[in-house]
Amino acid sequence: MIRVLIADDQTLVRAGFRMVVDARDDLSVVGEAADGAEAVAMASELHPDVVLMDVRMPVMDGIEATRRITALGDSTRVLILTTFDLDRYVYEALRAGAAGFLLKDAPPTELAAAVRAVAAGDSLLAPSVTRRLIERFVALPAPPSATPETLADLSAREAEVLRLVARGLSNQQIAEQLVVSTATVKSHVARLLMKLGLHDRTQAVVLAYETGFVTPGR
Repeated sequence: MIRVLIADDQTLVRAGFRMVVDARDDLSVVGEAADGAEAVAMASELHPDVVLMDVRMPVMDGIEATRRITALGDSTRVLILTTFDLDRYVYEALRAGAAGFLLKDAPPTELAAAVRAVAAGDSLLAPSVTRRLIERFVALPAPPSATPETLADLSAREAEVLRLVARGLSNQQIAEQLVVSTATVKSHVARLLMKLGLHDRTQAVVLAYETGFVTPGR
Protein backbone atom coordinates (compact mmCIF):
# COMPACT_ATOMS: atom_id res chain seq x y z
CA MET A 1 0.00 0.00 0.00
CA ILE A 2 1.36 3.42 -0.99
CA ARG A 3 0.83 5.91 1.84
CA VAL A 4 0.07 9.50 0.80
CA LEU A 5 0.10 12.79 2.70
CA ILE A 6 -1.83 15.68 1.13
CA ALA A 7 -0.60 19.23 1.80
CA ASP A 8 -2.82 22.06 0.53
CA ASP A 9 -4.37 25.05 2.27
CA GLN A 10 -7.71 24.60 0.49
CA THR A 11 -10.08 22.17 2.19
CA LEU A 12 -11.97 21.33 -0.99
CA VAL A 13 -8.77 20.61 -2.89
CA ARG A 14 -7.58 18.25 -0.17
CA ALA A 15 -10.96 16.52 -0.17
CA GLY A 16 -10.81 16.07 -3.93
CA PHE A 17 -7.35 14.55 -3.85
CA ARG A 18 -8.35 12.30 -0.96
CA MET A 19 -11.28 10.93 -2.95
CA VAL A 20 -9.04 10.16 -5.92
CA VAL A 21 -6.32 8.52 -3.83
CA ASP A 22 -8.56 6.49 -1.52
CA ALA A 23 -10.55 5.18 -4.49
CA ARG A 24 -7.49 3.13 -5.53
CA ASP A 25 -6.85 -0.22 -3.88
CA ASP A 26 -3.10 0.35 -3.71
CA LEU A 27 -3.17 3.95 -2.44
CA SER A 28 -4.17 5.37 0.93
CA VAL A 29 -4.25 8.87 2.43
CA VAL A 30 -2.59 8.84 5.86
CA GLY A 31 -2.95 12.54 6.62
CA GLU A 32 -3.85 16.04 5.47
CA ALA A 33 -1.88 19.22 6.14
CA ALA A 34 -3.20 22.77 5.70
CA ASP A 35 0.21 24.48 5.55
CA GLY A 36 3.86 23.69 4.99
CA ALA A 37 4.85 23.56 8.65
CA GLU A 38 2.09 21.06 9.35
CA ALA A 39 3.21 19.02 6.34
CA VAL A 40 6.76 18.80 7.68
CA ALA A 41 5.56 17.75 11.13
CA MET A 42 3.22 15.12 9.74
CA ALA A 43 5.82 13.78 7.32
CA SER A 44 8.26 13.41 10.20
CA GLU A 45 5.66 11.57 12.27
CA LEU A 46 3.90 9.46 9.63
CA HIS A 47 6.72 8.76 7.15
CA PRO A 48 4.44 8.69 4.09
CA ASP A 49 5.70 7.31 0.80
CA VAL A 50 4.54 10.37 -1.15
CA VAL A 51 3.57 13.93 -0.22
CA LEU A 52 1.28 15.81 -2.60
CA MET A 53 2.58 19.32 -1.95
CA ASP A 54 1.00 22.63 -2.92
CA VAL A 55 3.45 25.48 -3.49
CA ARG A 56 1.56 28.46 -2.11
CA MET A 57 0.53 27.88 1.51
CA PRO A 58 0.49 29.97 4.70
CA VAL A 59 2.92 29.65 7.63
CA MET A 60 5.48 27.83 5.46
CA ASP A 61 5.34 27.52 1.69
CA GLY A 62 5.69 24.28 -0.21
CA ILE A 63 9.28 24.98 -1.25
CA GLU A 64 10.63 25.25 2.27
CA ALA A 65 8.44 22.34 3.37
CA THR A 66 9.86 20.23 0.54
CA ARG A 67 13.40 21.18 1.51
CA ARG A 68 12.81 20.16 5.12
CA ILE A 69 11.03 16.92 4.27
CA THR A 70 13.73 15.76 1.88
CA ALA A 71 16.32 16.67 4.52
CA LEU A 72 14.72 14.20 6.93
CA GLY A 73 16.64 11.47 5.16
CA ASP A 74 13.87 8.91 4.89
CA SER A 75 12.22 7.54 1.74
CA THR A 76 9.42 10.11 1.55
CA ARG A 77 9.08 11.60 -1.95
CA VAL A 78 7.49 14.98 -2.68
CA LEU A 79 5.27 15.59 -5.69
CA ILE A 80 4.64 19.29 -6.29
CA LEU A 81 1.14 20.39 -7.29
CA THR A 82 1.02 23.35 -9.64
CA THR A 83 -1.24 25.21 -12.03
CA PHE A 84 -1.22 25.14 -15.82
CA ASP A 85 0.58 28.46 -16.13
CA LEU A 86 3.62 27.04 -14.36
CA ASP A 87 4.06 28.56 -10.93
CA ARG A 88 7.28 30.59 -10.90
CA TYR A 89 8.39 28.83 -7.74
CA VAL A 90 8.18 25.25 -9.01
CA TYR A 91 11.77 25.20 -10.22
CA GLU A 92 12.96 26.15 -6.74
CA ALA A 93 10.90 23.28 -5.36
CA LEU A 94 12.66 20.87 -7.71
CA ARG A 95 16.00 22.23 -6.50
CA ALA A 96 14.78 21.66 -2.95
CA GLY A 97 14.45 17.96 -3.70
CA ALA A 98 10.97 17.43 -5.10
CA ALA A 99 10.60 14.33 -7.25
CA GLY A 100 8.59 16.18 -9.87
CA PHE A 101 5.38 18.09 -10.38
CA LEU A 102 1.81 17.55 -11.46
CA LEU A 103 -0.84 19.89 -12.77
CA LYS A 104 -3.67 20.43 -10.31
CA ASP A 105 -6.28 19.81 -12.98
CA ALA A 106 -4.79 16.46 -14.01
CA PRO A 107 -7.39 13.69 -14.44
CA PRO A 108 -7.77 11.18 -11.58
CA THR A 109 -6.02 8.39 -13.48
CA GLU A 110 -3.01 10.63 -14.12
CA LEU A 111 -2.83 11.65 -10.47
CA ALA A 112 -2.91 8.02 -9.34
CA ALA A 113 -0.27 7.06 -11.89
CA ALA A 114 1.92 9.96 -10.77
CA VAL A 115 1.76 8.87 -7.14
CA ARG A 116 2.69 5.32 -8.11
CA ALA A 117 5.57 6.48 -10.30
CA VAL A 118 7.05 8.74 -7.64
CA ALA A 119 6.64 6.07 -4.95
CA ALA A 120 8.53 3.65 -7.20
CA GLY A 121 11.48 6.03 -7.33
CA ASP A 122 10.83 7.60 -10.70
CA SER A 123 10.72 11.33 -11.33
CA LEU A 124 7.58 12.87 -12.76
CA LEU A 125 8.80 15.23 -15.44
CA ALA A 126 6.26 15.49 -18.24
CA PRO A 127 8.31 16.43 -21.31
CA SER A 128 6.16 19.30 -22.61
CA VAL A 129 5.72 20.96 -19.22
CA THR A 130 9.27 20.33 -18.07
CA ARG A 131 10.78 21.92 -21.16
CA ARG A 132 8.72 25.09 -20.70
CA LEU A 133 9.47 25.19 -17.01
CA ILE A 134 13.21 24.90 -17.38
CA GLU A 135 13.53 27.23 -20.32
CA ARG A 136 11.51 29.90 -18.56
CA PHE A 137 12.94 29.78 -15.06
CA VAL A 138 16.51 28.49 -15.14
CA ALA A 139 18.96 31.39 -15.03
CA LEU A 140 22.29 30.18 -16.34
CA PRO A 141 25.78 31.61 -16.75
CA ALA A 142 27.43 31.19 -20.12
CA PRO A 143 27.87 27.48 -20.93
CA PRO A 144 31.34 26.22 -19.98
CA SER A 145 33.79 25.52 -22.77
CA ALA A 146 34.60 22.11 -21.34
CA THR A 147 32.63 19.38 -19.61
CA PRO A 148 32.00 20.37 -15.96
CA GLU A 149 34.21 18.48 -13.52
CA THR A 150 31.17 16.94 -11.83
CA LEU A 151 30.24 15.28 -15.13
CA ALA A 152 33.72 14.26 -16.28
CA ASP A 153 33.38 10.67 -15.09
CA LEU A 154 30.41 9.92 -17.33
CA SER A 155 30.97 7.77 -20.38
CA ALA A 156 30.05 9.20 -23.79
CA ARG A 157 26.82 7.19 -23.82
CA GLU A 158 25.92 8.18 -20.25
CA ALA A 159 26.47 11.84 -21.14
CA GLU A 160 24.23 11.40 -24.18
CA VAL A 161 21.53 9.83 -22.03
CA LEU A 162 21.80 12.69 -19.52
CA ARG A 163 21.25 15.24 -22.29
CA LEU A 164 18.11 13.42 -23.40
CA VAL A 165 16.85 13.06 -19.82
CA ALA A 166 17.40 16.79 -19.31
CA ARG A 167 15.23 17.52 -22.33
CA GLY A 168 12.34 15.64 -20.77
CA LEU A 169 12.46 12.39 -22.74
CA SER A 170 11.15 9.23 -21.10
CA ASN A 171 13.16 6.00 -21.00
CA GLN A 172 11.09 4.67 -23.87
CA GLN A 173 11.70 7.76 -26.00
CA ILE A 174 15.42 7.65 -25.25
CA ALA A 175 15.53 3.97 -26.18
CA GLU A 176 13.85 4.69 -29.49
CA GLN A 177 16.22 7.55 -30.27
CA LEU A 178 19.35 5.57 -29.39
CA VAL A 179 18.01 2.31 -30.85
CA VAL A 180 18.53 0.34 -27.65
CA SER A 181 16.23 -1.39 -25.17
CA THR A 182 14.52 0.43 -22.31
CA ALA A 183 16.39 -1.86 -19.92
CA THR A 184 19.66 -0.55 -21.34
CA VAL A 185 18.49 3.04 -20.87
CA LYS A 186 17.47 2.33 -17.28
CA SER A 187 20.93 0.88 -16.67
CA HIS A 188 22.63 3.97 -18.10
CA VAL A 189 20.42 6.26 -16.00
CA ALA A 190 21.14 4.28 -12.84
CA ARG A 191 24.88 4.41 -13.45
CA LEU A 192 24.99 8.13 -14.19
CA LEU A 193 22.94 8.89 -11.07
CA MET A 194 25.35 6.80 -9.01
CA LYS A 195 28.41 8.51 -10.50
CA LEU A 196 26.95 11.95 -9.88
CA GLY A 197 25.74 11.12 -6.38
CA LEU A 198 22.13 11.98 -7.26
CA HIS A 199 18.90 10.43 -6.03
CA ASP A 200 16.72 10.71 -9.12
CA ARG A 201 16.18 12.08 -12.62
CA THR A 202 14.91 15.40 -11.32
CA GLN A 203 18.22 16.17 -9.67
CA ALA A 204 20.00 15.09 -12.86
CA VAL A 205 17.94 17.56 -14.90
CA VAL A 206 18.68 20.39 -12.47
CA LEU A 207 22.42 19.60 -12.48
CA ALA A 208 22.54 19.41 -16.28
CA TYR A 209 21.04 22.90 -16.64
CA GLU A 210 22.80 24.54 -13.72
CA THR A 211 26.24 23.44 -14.93
CA GLY A 212 25.49 24.49 -18.51
CA PHE A 213 25.87 20.89 -19.69
CA VAL A 214 22.50 21.44 -21.37
CA THR A 215 21.28 24.93 -22.22
CA PRO A 216 17.66 26.11 -22.48
CA GLY A 217 16.39 26.47 -26.00
CA ARG A 218 18.99 24.28 -27.64
